[in-house]
Amino acid sequence: MFFTLLLLGTQPSTFIEWEMPQASVIVNVHTHTLALIESRHVEEIHSVATGKKGDETPLGKFTVRVKAKNPYYRKKNIAGGAPNNPLGSRWIGFDALGTEGRTYGLHGTNRPGSIGYRVSAGCIRLANESVERLYERLEVGSTIVIVDEKASFEAIGKKYGLL
Repeated sequence: MFFTLLLLGTQPSTFIEWEMPQASVIVNVHTHTLALIESRHVEEIHSVATGKKGDETPLGKFTVRVKAKNPYYRKKNIAGGAPNNPLGSRWIGFDALGTEGRTYGLHGTNRPGSIGYRVSAGCIRLANESVERLYERLEVGSTIVIVDEKASFEAIGKKYGLL
């Protein structure tokens, strides 16, 4: 998102452009938590579910590629917004393992009791209220870092240049 500022008292053709900092996310599968990073600060922390054994959540630095409200669940042909849709109310897909945001993502759930455990097929599962907040703050192009470490979000954020 770019903004342009006209400097008063200068020639009308003098403009300064700057880019607003994009929000980013750090997910730590070790602690089953997610940090929302904005303006180089940890702004929010949410509990998450991560991939179960054999379907581990991919680790690394990824980019948001797709966003969807009330996503359709292709695997079982479940309409978006349906109470039995395991993707919940939002999908924020990222490009893990050569995918384009339609395989791995941050998403809501119809099973809030699963949050905090390794139970997903590799995605990052959140309470619907949490993923709705993230959906409003993250953009296509935002960074998602996923680690499995005992380090703090501050240490991880500095390591990846987010803080």
